[in-house]
Amino acid sequence: MTTSTANQGMDPNPLLMWQPTDPENTEMNKFRVHVNNKHSLALQNYNDLWQWSVDEIELFWTAVWEYTNVVASTPPSGPVVDGSLPMDAFPAWFPSARINFAENALWCKDPTKIAIIATGELQAKPQRISYADLYSRVRQCAKAMRKAGVVKGDRVAGYIANCPEAIVAMLAASSIGAIWSSTSPDFGTIGVLDRFSQIKPKLLFSVNAVVYNGRPHDHVQKLNKVLEGLDMVEKVILIPFVPSQPCEASSVNKGSTWADFLATSGESMSTSSTSSNLAPQDQEPIEFEPLPFNHPLYILFSSGTTGKPKCIVHSAGGMLLQHKKEHILHGNLSSSDILFQYTTTGWMMWNWLVSGLTLGATIVLFDGSPFRPGPSALWDLVEKEKVTAFGTSAKYIQAIQDANYKPNEHHDLKHLHSIYSTGSPLKPESFDFVYEHIKKDLLLGSITGGTDICSLFASHNAALPVYRGEIQCRSLGMKIEAWTAPFKPVFGDSGDLVCSRLFPCMPVYFWDDPENKKYKSAYFDNYQGVWYHGDFVWINPNTGGIVMLGRSDGTLNPNGVRFGSAEIYNIVDTYPEVEDSLCVGQTLKDGTDERVVLFLKVAGTDKASLAVAASKANGNAAEAEKRLLDAPLDADLVNRIKTHIRNQLSPRHVPAFILKTTDIPYTINGKKVEIAVKKIISGQTIVPSGTLVNPESLELYYNIPELQQ
Repeated sequence: MTTSTANQGMDPNPLLMWQPTDPENTEMNKFRVHVNNKHSLALQNYNDLWQWSVDEIELFWTAVWEYTNVVASTPPSGPVVDGSLPMDAFPAWFPSARINFAENALWCKDPTKIAIIATGELQAKPQRISYADLYSRVRQCAKAMRKAGVVKGDRVAGYIANCPEAIVAMLAASSIGAIWSSTSPDFGTIGVLDRFSQIKPKLLFSVNAVVYNGRPHDHVQKLNKVLEGLDMVEKVILIPFVPSQPCEASSVNKGSTWADFLATSGESMSTSSTSSNLAPQDQEPIEFEPLPFNHPLYILFSSGTTGKPKCIVHSAGGMLLQHKKEHILHGNLSSSDILFQYTTTGWMMWNWLVSGLTLGATIVLFDGSPFRPGPSALWDLVEKEKVTAFGTSAKYIQAIQDANYKPNEHHDLKHLHSIYSTGSPLKPESFDFVYEHIKKDLLLGSITGGTDICSLFASHNAALPVYRGEIQCRSLGMKIEAWTAPFKPVFGDSGDLVCSRLFPCMPVYFWDDPENKKYKSAYFDNYQGVWYHGDFVWINPNTGGIVMLGRSDGTLNPNGVRFGSAEIYNIVDTYPEVEDSLCVGQTLKDGTDERVVLFLKVAGTDKASLAVAASKANGNAAEAEKRLLDAPLDADLVNRIKTHIRNQLSPRHVPAFILKTTDIPYTINGKKVEIAVKKIISGQTIVPSGTLVNPESLELYYNIPELQQ
């Protein structure tokens, strides 16, 4: 691997923010000792362990299976995987083993141990579900599903809030061998239909209403519009998520209430309640189907921002083994932990959170706005429930920073040992904020992976230090590298993120892709036989840390110099005059080159600020708003930003145009939509995706006079 000194503004000697007080006592270190003892090795540190994990993939993943106590009806024997095959041959993992994901999530049947704490906006008291109660609920739901004709391989879907019933339905489906797929109620009807019409679910679970920003919102109307395009659905189960709102089976086609559906199981509610208080050995057992390691568990979807979403099928074994590795080895979590990931059911982090049950840990669900009734909302929950590991998005951390809310001044966070940030790169300034205004002694795990693998490529590590602006390490078993050309990995220089060895959480296949053409096109067209993830990345040769620089397909490439938009954002975000920004490349008309265009949304042009300005305009509100929006960017601000970029990065990083905009497009999961804007300003017409929060914002980027030159 080549080491370069051309680090394009990346700091090879970043500031040390935190280091573990007792790294020898972490599960990561204990695992290293376990591997050394079992295989007569002398691995000295994490780097040694990582290298062994990607060189000896069969031995490594077998060690993870054993160390994390996977429950199997038939333990593995014989070959683990044919490592001689290329990645795009998709060889099966652990072909002799038989497992069931739900069985691994429900091994703890303790009536005194809390499995789920569920709450949300306008919910006065959190709901607490013991492991014994969860087991009973899943058994009852699985029986009802079997009565409804659900069999192995059927799809069961949720257009559903982040509620306990979603987890119960998912585990019930997986106990049978059915495949679970979910979207959250904030998805528009087109976004839902683009997904579920492809996979044709037999059952659909949904809610009567949701609560957001302090008030209930009916969901049945949206649900009925979705059902008009899903005639293959045989039964719709309506959950009374908001008790103050109507929840009637007759309000939806083929409808049944949650209670009526469960009643078809043959178990009465009283029987189920009594069962949940029984000792583990006295519980009526669930009928867990013994399934191959590669049997499908989930269908997740690509963002679909520039086309129909791809339906990505993930295996039960891949999810189980990978998530247990991430939670136990990387996160140092155990059954004593309380894991809270702020997410919706439409984000892969929901699936990641659910896997906390395989540890016997307590998981926390929250549905609603994280800022109602104020910025303390999630921190009140972290404090009250003694959360030990809290996951959120980089955008949320930025939002509380912008709100000048300092959790350590308002909350006792003594139980919190880890914060996870994902969804987009965590800015260096956000590292400062977390350690100064949340807690000094905790692991800040900036993590990255994606829906494509429903897990992580680079991750947190409780045995390693945290450096400012960096993801701590490459994940065990994931041979990720930065490539500047085929089979040319580099340290200290930016390149394409690739993974060059097989790993068990690769998708099993894409739905309705019998010859794997879509699958191979998505990840294996760029480098033959090597997973190309589509991200631009920089690996620090000194710390081993990773910096994500943006999407490769959104990589900026003026005059042949490639760099990521994150490098520009890290500079622009230091300017208080700028509320938000979007940096994309515009392909020139002759197709031979591109130029960098930076859009700035300046502070004071959001709707609230415009309303205040309008109120002061002596009755001429429309004219006041127009003047604010039409005002050119401050020339001094533009020059300062250009000089800053030139000095900190290079003259070639300086945008050809810095233009004003009034809105930046985002997905529901909080990611900036760069590629669609790049295509628009390069002359293409884009059909807005159902995953955009503000699809109307794309109209702002058509026919910009400055960009017609």
